[in-house]
Amino acid sequence: MAVFAFSVAPLGAGESVTASVAEAVRIVRESGLPNRTTSMFTEIEGEWDEVMPVIQRATEAVGAGGHRVSLVLKADIRPGHSGQLDGKVARVEEALAEGEGETGHA
Repeated sequence: MAVFAFSVAPLGAGESVTASVAEAVRIVRESGLPNRTTSMFTEIEGEWDEVMPVIQRATEAVGAGGHRVSLVLKADIRPGHSGQLDGKVARVEEALAEGEGETGHA
């Protein structure tokens, strides 16, 4: 099991890449796998063999206009652990709530 964060965008497609990125996100959401999209990355959780084809389809969709494509991919691979898409964030939020009175720096 792993959480994958990726960013995919066409190169040479002009200033706005919104339509291409939206198509990639649509593919991820239709996969049925746990996912989240932020301003810079889309995160998706699952096994290698179920996630990688989704990322491939999203990348191919972005390049459908004949554009060169930039793909940034990062993975946190943790066998035997699921629910980490939200679990990792929840643990950080808990730690922050417990230490609200502390003056430490990040």
